[in-house]
Amino acid sequence: MRKIDFICVHCSATPQTTTIDSIQNYWRNTLKWKSSGYQIIITPDGKINRLAPDEAICNGVAGFNSVSLHVSYIGGVDAKGKAIDNRTPQQKVALLQVVTEWKRLYPNAIIQGHRDFGAKKSCPCFNAKAEYKDIK
Repeated sequence: MRKIDFICVHCSATPQTTTIDSIQNYWRNTLKWKSSGYQIIITPDGKINRLAPDEAICNGVAGFNSVSLHVSYIGGVDAKGKAIDNRTPQQKVALLQVVTEWKRLYPNAIIQGHRDFGAKKSCPCFNAKAEYKDIK
């Protein structure tokens, strides 16, 4: 098992109608990534979709991927592409479930949002550090 220092929360920065297939096609065809951006992605109905095992190194945060796990919800932008926390209630429940389970498995990991790594992004469009601060 690899060492996990961070549990990183993301948004896809796409409309909530975006499909997982289209996100994965963007990674492969536009970004030319050979691996997934996240271990898990959550659809608006709250379905938890496993894209890669915890052991896999994903492309979530440059410079931190070897020591991070990545979970994303589909959404994070409004109709005009402006950053917004538009998580559905089901996504909030599913995110909490994933983050809580990872924290149980990797108790020393720090939970934070993509933006907390210094990225010039709003991702995940809410304060993940504050929202999940009580998870032990």
